[in-house]
Amino acid sequence: MNTPAKPVTPNDSSPGPSEPRQRFGWPPRTAVVTGASSGIGREVALALAGMSCRTLITGRNGPALDEVAAASGGHRFAVDLAKPGAETALAARAEELLGDVDLLVCSAGQGAAGPFDQLSRDSLSELIAVNVLSPIALTRELLPGMLTRGRGRILLVGSVAGALGVRGEVAYSASKAALVGFADALRSEVEGRGVTVTLCFPGAVDTPFFHRRGAPYVRRWPRPLPARLVAERMLRASARGQPEVWVPGWLALAARVHGIAPPLYRRLAGVFG
Repeated sequence: MNTPAKPVTPNDSSPGPSEPRQRFGWPPRTAVVTGASSGIGREVALALAGMSCRTLITGRNGPALDEVAAASGGHRFAVDLAKPGAETALAARAEELLGDVDLLVCSAGQGAAGPFDQLSRDSLSELIAVNVLSPIALTRELLPGMLTRGRGRILLVGSVAGALGVRGEVAYSASKAALVGFADALRSEVEGRGVTVTLCFPGAVDTPFFHRRGAPYVRRWPRPLPARLVAERMLRASARGQPEVWVPGWLALAARVHGIAPPLYRRLAGVFG
């Protein structure tokens, strides 16, 4: 059984000795974490447990969710976020068990690899439902309470594929690109109202994601990162109120090249994949 990770307490968001920590909204008192049965979501749940944060974790794998709940001491709610109305049921359960929700972590995700013209309509619909509609709908459920209280944090797990596009992952790249627009627009809308929106751009991560999508990770470089490292860095970014965080950080340089010199980026992508 894994032990909870150490609390994330970045220096630039920590209060002085005489200042109440909760004034800064960190660590959160309560949190909802989707996709918590494995990977990044699992590590986020364990890290929050180390901060004495009360959590409601959710996922589709009931037995795995039970294990994470036992390790983190959090409440669990097995639900398929691809199903219509799942976000309403989850929000109602969160209100019942946690009361006010300080932090929403949308980590649930689904992959799809292979030629785009061979992707079935059903697979495409489920991909969009999990990766796009569920975080947007769940945010819509929990955001009004955050705005009313003037306090809240939303942490979205995107992907480098959403910023750069990855061949062989056309639909997945499109779904994660949708989160970029959502995060940017929402951040602008809630600015100055006590709610922060942080979007994480992880590269390849060592999780069951690749196995579940039906295509293993075959690149020799870069090597997949530990899920715990990604969880720690994105929680730290949320604590600081950063708009985005790239893990590893050098991926942000690739995005800048893509934005400034698209032809150069395409040539490099053709060489390195």
